[in-house]
Amino acid sequence: MNTFRQTILVVEDETLVRFAIADALEDTGHPVLEAGNVLEAVGQLGLHEDIALVLTDIDMPGNLDGIDLARMVAECAPHIGIIVSSARRLPDLPELPAAARFLPKPCSAADMLAMVDEVMAESGRCDDARRQYRQRA
Repeated sequence: MNTFRQTILVVEDETLVRFAIADALEDTGHPVLEAGNVLEAVGQLGLHEDIALVLTDIDMPGNLDGIDLARMVAECAPHIGIIVSSARRLPDLPELPAAARFLPKPCSAADMLAMVDEVMAESGRCDDARRQYRQRA
């Protein structure tokens, strides 16, 4: 397990899909937090300051969807990477925050993990995590 991996928040209302995504991320050494809707995700973000990336589905139960969550994260925590995913609809790119990436479903675990690594690398999150790990060692 890579101890320098950063925490990822997976937001998905379909339990089995959420578990599969979390398992794939955990298999690569990422600590994972889970939420079944936007309000749970906001709670997780408030409780855990070490979240480096939010991977969210668009369609969620309730009044808020994954695009709303992406906008909140981009505005309130711009240091957190954002991946928005959907099988049902393709978002208009202007609808997403500029820093967010879109991942269509279905996708392979390899494609998802590659995008996670890209988003983390773009913002230097992996480098920062490695630096912090070396300082503690």
